[in-house]
Amino acid sequence: MVDKNPALSTRASLLAELRKKQGAPLSGSGFAKTLGVSRTAVWKAVQGLVAAGYAIETLDTGYSLDPEKEGDFLYPWEFGDKEDLFRHFDNTGSTMDRARELAWQGAPGGTVITAEKQSAGRGRNGRVWTSRQGGLFFTILDRPALAIADYTLPALMLQIAVARALSAICGKQARLRWPNDIYIDQRKIAGIITEISGEGDMVSWLTGGVGINVNNPAPSGKITSCAEIAGRKVSRREVLRKTLDEIELVKRRFSPGAAYTQGNRALAAEWNSLADCPGAKAAVIDPGYGEKKEAALYDKQNKVLARGVFSGIDPAGRCIIKTDTGKGNLYFNPGPVSLMFS
Repeated sequence: MVDKNPALSTRASLLAELRKKQGAPLSGSGFAKTLGVSRTAVWKAVQGLVAAGYAIETLDTGYSLDPEKEGDFLYPWEFGDKEDLFRHFDNTGSTMDRARELAWQGAPGGTVITAEKQSAGRGRNGRVWTSRQGGLFFTILDRPALAIADYTLPALMLQIAVARALSAICGKQARLRWPNDIYIDQRKIAGIITEISGEGDMVSWLTGGVGINVNNPAPSGKITSCAEIAGRKVSRREVLRKTLDEIELVKRRFSPGAAYTQGNRALAAEWNSLADCPGAKAAVIDPGYGEKKEAALYDKQNKVLARGVFSGIDPAGRCIIKTDTGKGNLYFNPGPVSLMFS
């Protein structure tokens, strides 16, 4: 039976039905009748999918999708009744830039921007995020009822959601490294970046950019990918769907104002339970300090702000360093600073 869902486009409904058939032909006229559209509309949907790269064959008995030639596509119609919330680019500067434009244009919360390639992917502090073929790059737009003072909390929730998704898919526990990275086996597998715009003391919109090494080759021994950890090729679409599901679960549990929120302390405790290298020696650095100060104050152009033992984060999302000097704990907001382990 054809799944007649009025929220689905003809293209999305057709693709879902072709997959159900597992290579058996689907009658175009029968599908059109059940869906309540013209045969021409079905034909156009088929042509659109073929142009997008789907292996659909036209037979005397209908249309057939070869299950052995399934592509790992991120087109909006791959996401069912949420299709209208997705924007996909073959190539763009940065999904964060596209998300900002959509935010100013009034796009709703939950909008997701994906790209096959980024020519100007961004990391923290102006760093470049290299977007290698086979990786997953996306940004999600949110319009939370959130005070600007709580700007660190969405980044923590996003990190937790990505780690949960990657743990489930890769079969190994993903760990969090303050302030914005995700590691498996002490090798980086993903990173996030957030941007906010506010009015008064409230957030107007927030964007969370995510870059995940899925099937792309790792350029160094300090970096890994889902494919390497899982020992198989991994669907980017599967990773994206799982991550978006986890984002919703984490938001329901921890977002300020959520019906069942457990508060900032519970959020910090959850983050700390997933932290990488707790209790390890670390240095807090300011990577932008560089050339302006005396060479004795920084290592390799990075000013060392503190050295000690990493003791997790507090409910405000601040990094806690137990100092070597016995002066107690020091607390650092994410801002421009980073954490380096010895």
